[in-house]
Amino acid sequence: MGVNSVTLVGRAGRDPEVRYFESGSMVANLTIAVNRRSNNDEPDWFNLEIWGKQAQVAADYVRKGSLLGIVGSFKLDRWTDRNSGEERSKPVVRVDRLELLGSKRDAESNGYGGGGFGGGAPSEEEVPF
Repeated sequence: MGVNSVTLVGRAGRDPEVRYFESGSMVANLTIAVNRRSNNDEPDWFNLEIWGKQAQVAADYVRKGSLLGIVGSFKLDRWTDRNSGEERSKPVVRVDRLELLGSKRDAESNGYGGGGFGGGAPSEEEVPF
């Protein structure tokens, strides 16, 4: 028996990139920066892949700097580079559950959209980027 579970809390590194498919499904891709316990350390960066209704929530409410909590599973995307023909791969967290942790007041006061969810702009001490 194996366990493949990832739980992260961090800040969105960029606005989500959203793709729509003919089937009607959609996917949102973005990065999340997770600070380590020591403020002197560089943050850890993770690639996120979000499908379905939660992808729509990400598209509507997540912006660079938004505070997010996610639960998902680890996967390894593999492909062949078109230019070099080399095999490539990158780790990705497929998100099963997305939590928008910032308050509405934070979002409105920091220019991250009025009337929606999403995290407010972090202070300079919190921002890993």
